[in-house]
Amino acid sequence: MLWSDPENEPPKELRDAQAMMRRAGLFLALAMVIAMLVAGLH
Repeated sequence: MLWSDPENEPPKELRDAQAMMRRAGLFLALAMVIAMLVAGLH
């Protein structure tokens, strides 16, 4: 870490990106489960 960095506080862009990735991962997992169910029903 650089001495000029605020301690333990990632930049806003990084936090936004992390939140977006978390939502995308959750959505992807949900989509996979639904795809499995649909594939199993046919």
